[in-house]
Amino acid sequence: MAQSHDDPVIVIGGSLVGLSAALFLSHWKVPVVVLERHPSSALHPRAVGYTARTIEFLKTVGASEDLKGIMWKGGPPKRVVVESLAGKWENEVAWTEKRTASAPPASENEGKGTPPKGPPPGPTYSHVQGVAVAQDIIEPVLRNHAIRLGAELRLGHKVLDWTQDDEGVTVTATNPDRTEYSLRGQYLVACDGARSPVREKLGIKRQGVGILRALRSILFKCPRINKYLDHGYSQFQIENGEFEAFMTTYGEGRWMLAWNDGTEDFDSPETKLDLIRKATGLPDLTGDDVDFITTGQWDIGGLVADEYSSGRVFLAGDAAHALPPNRAGFGANTGIADVHNLAWKLASVLQGKSRPEILKTYTQERQPVAVVRHDQIFARQDYRRYTKGLKWPGKDAELLDDNALEFGQIYHSNGILEKGENLPLAKVPTEWKAQPGTRAAHVSLRKDGETISTLDLFGTEWVVISSDEEWKQSVESTAKSLGINVEFACIGKDIVEEVEGSFNEVYGLNRNGAALVRPDGVIAWKVIEKLDEPMEVLAEALSKASYAAKSN
Repeated sequence: MAQSHDDPVIVIGGSLVGLSAALFLSHWKVPVVVLERHPSSALHPRAVGYTARTIEFLKTVGASEDLKGIMWKGGPPKRVVVESLAGKWENEVAWTEKRTASAPPASENEGKGTPPKGPPPGPTYSHVQGVAVAQDIIEPVLRNHAIRLGAELRLGHKVLDWTQDDEGVTVTATNPDRTEYSLRGQYLVACDGARSPVREKLGIKRQGVGILRALRSILFKCPRINKYLDHGYSQFQIENGEFEAFMTTYGEGRWMLAWNDGTEDFDSPETKLDLIRKATGLPDLTGDDVDFITTGQWDIGGLVADEYSSGRVFLAGDAAHALPPNRAGFGANTGIADVHNLAWKLASVLQGKSRPEILKTYTQERQPVAVVRHDQIFARQDYRRYTKGLKWPGKDAELLDDNALEFGQIYHSNGILEKGENLPLAKVPTEWKAQPGTRAAHVSLRKDGETISTLDLFGTEWVVISSDEEWKQSVESTAKSLGINVEFACIGKDIVEEVEGSFNEVYGLNRNGAALVRPDGVIAWKVIEKLDEPMEVLAEALSKASYAAKSN
């Protein structure tokens, strides 16, 4: 058995979340090896939508520019109930049929076939917009960018086993030639799917709705039906009394038809063609009209792991939270946010800046996020009808605003200072006022004659942001004393607001207050106005929030 060189972090699974882990770890200068058993992306795409928050992450590592030219337009997916594509079209189905008090009031038609009204997506709370692009198209983009940043991707390498000890992890794998080898690293990130062998070996349990049903799916092309996209709908809920199914497009002329499992002789071309005839309402379709690409089988349900780590092993993506496909993109996007949260912490520990205890905040922060999103999925009408008679702790969850869920879920961990009590699960950023534990809000700024966002100031190092330049000396002294890189962003000097007063208003600060922002763009601490001995106050806050390895 050949022995390979040591690497700090090993990632098992090279799909969306595993590739994102490699991307973010490489961005923070951590050597990483990804082991993926498949030689390339799967033929059957799964995820198709990436939220503005995900694009914010990709922008900080320079990967968002790579998406230009491959994404398709149209905004959030619109769904309609139909007898068939060629038959009667019934109601448009909104993702959220009512709003909480934090959202704009609903219109009188909301939930009755009219899209819910509220703030426009993306630009209101972010400087970027979400994109629609099929998973098998975005994965090569992430793969190539991770390689450019230094990641090592081993495609066609199958993991046989792994072990961990006090000093690191050892993975046994085979290469495409089936030659067995071992790989030693300091940490392991398991992005190995909903049936995660890593999670199973760790013995970590899951809670949630459970598996509701199994679906079969066909991925195919049929130029005759592309015209049905002209009305602006990309998702079709087929209900005609005899056949219940779901159809959507993955772009490039590709369609997916999914229905409840149980079909006999599924591999027969005639059986598949007959199912497509039922869904489209076109009984005259022939084999010449349809190009079959591949088929799939899916478990639909929801389960969230009780813990996201054990020792030196971490779970991310579907391994940590199996969430069904949904119009908010809570599956892949939640997984990408997992590894963004974890990557900077691993980097800080491996580079000797933080104590290993900071890694415990990964579960503290990300697991509750997945629980909330799990409950929100099954509170909405797309899935609510499948949970009748089922019970779980979050079944009666109140619907939360979509923008609050995307931009305003709050972290409660030992790394968040001044957390507050009895806070809501989520609010839109302008209502949070830079509450510690929440994502730093977008404010439009000008720098060197160009429009930028406050979000452009975050994403690599710790940042203290304020409109009072007197914080600069405290920042420099604190960074030196703790051995942690901290940048200072002064609003009002080289960087100015496009709307005067907007920064302090959105961040809930007086003119001389300040906020401490983590490398992942999350507020760790803030003071509304400068206190006596600001350097001592800041040094204590940074030391606690960063789990600084060096005392000041």
